[in-house]
Order: sequence, then structure tokens, then C-alpha cells
Amino acid sequence: MAVEQYPRNLGFSATYNFRDVGGYEGLDGRTVRWRRLFRSDALHRLGEADAEAFEALGVRTVIDLRRPHEIEKFGRVSESHGLDYHNIVLNHIDWEEVGHPDDVVHERWLADRYLNFAEDGRDGLLESLRLIADPGKSPAIVHCMAGKDRTGTVCALTLSLLGVSDEDITADYALTTSAMAPLTEYLLKTNPEAVRGNEHMFDSPPEAMQLFLDDLRRLHGSVEGFVRDIGLTTDEITTLRAHMLSPVSG
Repeated sequence: MAVEQYPRNLGFSATYNFRDVGGYEGLDGRTVRWRRLFRSDALHRLGEADAEAFEALGVRTVIDLRRPHEIEKFGRVSESHGLDYHNIVLNHIDWEEVGHPDDVVHERWLADRYLNFAEDGRDGLLESLRLIADPGKSPAIVHCMAGKDRTGTVCALTLSLLGVSDEDITADYALTTSAMAPLTEYLLKTNPEAVRGNEHMFDSPPEAMQLFLDDLRRLHGSVEGFVRDIGLTTDEITTLRAHMLSPVSG
């Protein structure tokens, strides 16, 4: 359960899924610190109306998980903010090429897509986690197009390493569902081909993220085992926990 020290959802006029991942209980009863890591949909729409509130967050680093053709088509966060910008691609199978028959278990279909991120996109996951683990890069924002799948995977791994319960991780992931309604409406006006025929890609059932976490444990022993297998070091995990969790009480 999260302690709401700050608003979780940040209502910028030009983003739909921008929120803080702080406040959840982690290792040893410590709390994930607020205003250290944000997750969002694409930031290219942030404009003058949101500039002051956005800059007040003190963000230093942007981790943009989109492919180059997505950035070329839609743009990136404005360089005027002076942020340390990283375009880190999570390699994966194009979802449009993966069938979704009527008899498929939808949550399993989504979990398999996230497992593909963990398989084909491990270099991108490692680079993203290393940036998040570096206190000198904080506060950071991780985002993709909708802030749901690629972003959801990176945030789930981060929260799990911080000792956050699966219940809270899957609930955080599921918060995207309510954000997708206005985002879908926007996309239908501006980029309808992204939505039509792909409606099965636009929800965030918590069971899908739980299946993914279960998959990693089955294949790697634990989520920490997975990140170690892809190259995250003990020192990096220790540093992540030191700056992302509240101090040990007493």
C-alpha cells in the first residue's frame, strides 16, 4: 500500500499517463522515495502551458524507450528543458505481427509480449536500469508512447528490486487503464491507425504483469536473478536501493 505524500498522477495538459512511482512500501519497511522516478506516455506534447510545472519537478534524465521511427514521426521532449536525454530501444517483435485469436487468454498474450522485452530487449533494460540506479541521474522519467508496456516493464523491474510487493507493482501497472481512455481518444483523432484493429493492446490487466513476474522467477529464480543475468551488478542494485528508498529508521 502506498502512502500518498505527493500526488501520484501529474495532470499535465498534454500528457495522459504521467505519474510518480514513489510511496510504495519496499525492503525492510522502507518507502520508495517520491520525486525520484516518474513514468509517462510520450513527452513530445509538453509545451508552454506545462513548462513551469514540469521544470518544478527537477527532472534531470529522460529515458525514451521508443524506436527511432516513432521519435522521427512524433518528436521528442523539447531540448529547451536541457535534460540528459537517452533514447534506449527495447528490441522486440512487432506486436502487429503477433496474432490475437479470439480463444487466446488475453493476459497471457500481454505477458508474453513483456517476456519478449526481457529476452530481445535485455540490453535496453540493462541500460535503463543502470540510469535509474545512478543517483546522479535522478530524478528520471522513463517513457514510451503510451507509458504502458515498455515503460511498465522497466518500472515493474525497478519496483521489484526495491522490494515492492507484487500486489502494489501490478496495481501500479493497472493505473494505466484509466489513462488510456483519453489517450485513445486523442490517438483516434491524430493517429487512428495506431488504435483501429489494435484495441487488444490498450488495456493493463494486473494479471498480465503478475504472469510476467512469475515467468521471470520461473526462468531466473527471482526478478533480481534476472537483472543479474542481464548484467546489473551487486553494486548497482545496492546503489539503486540506497537512493530510491527512504533511510532505514532508527
